[in-house]
Amino acid sequence: MTEQLKRATISDVAEHAGVSRAAVSKVLRNAYGVSPAMRTKVEESMTLLNYRPLALARGMRGNSYTLGVFLVDLSNTFFSVLAEGIRDVAEELGYQVLIGQARQGLDAQQKLIEAMVDRRMDGLVLIAPFGPNDELEKLGRTIPVVVLGRHGPAKYFDTVASDDIAGSALIVDHLVSLGHERISMLANTQPDSEPGMPQTVRRHGYDQAMEKHGLAKYIDHVPGRWGTESGLEAGRSLAARPPARRPSALHGGADVAALGAYTALFEAGIHIPDDMSIVGYDNIPATGLPPIGLSTVDQSGVQMGRQAAELLLSRIEGRTESEHVLVSPRLIVRKTSAPPRR
Repeated sequence: MTEQLKRATISDVAEHAGVSRAAVSKVLRNAYGVSPAMRTKVEESMTLLNYRPLALARGMRGNSYTLGVFLVDLSNTFFSVLAEGIRDVAEELGYQVLIGQARQGLDAQQKLIEAMVDRRMDGLVLIAPFGPNDELEKLGRTIPVVVLGRHGPAKYFDTVASDDIAGSALIVDHLVSLGHERISMLANTQPDSEPGMPQTVRRHGYDQAMEKHGLAKYIDHVPGRWGTESGLEAGRSLAARPPARRPSALHGGADVAALGAYTALFEAGIHIPDDMSIVGYDNIPATGLPPIGLSTVDQSGVQMGRQAAELLLSRIEGRTESEHVLVSPRLIVRKTSAPPRR
């Protein structure tokens, strides 16, 4: 009969490497204070012994090495880009990432977040959650939390967001430089948006930029949500306006909405950019496809995800002081923005 091989334990690794169990644990957790020589010695022992930590055992010691990622809209591919950055950092440090999507509505969101907490995840990254800051602060007192997309300040959780004021200004400045004055914006009019939500901040950025250029009389928020269907509806409503009342350019709010509006305007016989320029926001992969070539604002989604994961892991390691990161956006000019037809 073949003897069953004994699975290596953390004690075996410590003995083989000639270090303490605490030192091995620090290497596994990528904790602060581990020297390169110590890390190399422990990692070599883990490789030679074919050591693989048991997730259940790690969970019993207080860590499951699992991060939860919450989002509300899988159809927005920018959220997938953010999740890619989170996953990259998590996998580098031996963590698993579990993604949960909630249906629209605060109740559904709260139930999913509670389910993640109940499953003893080590920390949560919440991507553009709705609801009041007070609820997020309460959550941050019970588990490490980083919020992606929403702006600070906050006391018990960290935030990573694009500088949405600057991003909207990039769009308006670009369109004004081309000669546009009648510039509208696809505004996400979610009724219970908090001041720090991206749709609120981008709208303020658009208003401020229009006022800066002396174009306050042309401020126009086209209502809807940031999704493909809502973008289609917004595009149809613009196409239905008399030509003299249509904008010559459009701040798309978010790429998914901008692409929806692009489709509806194209179907209505309105040519982009000859009849109307469009600039999106997010730089999702579809915007760079040659048949589309959507001008857009890039906010480095993968890097934002990586920063969120790094902040979360440092909170799991014991950091308590909140941090708030603003990512500088950049404008990418493609085929959908051009001077207005005179």
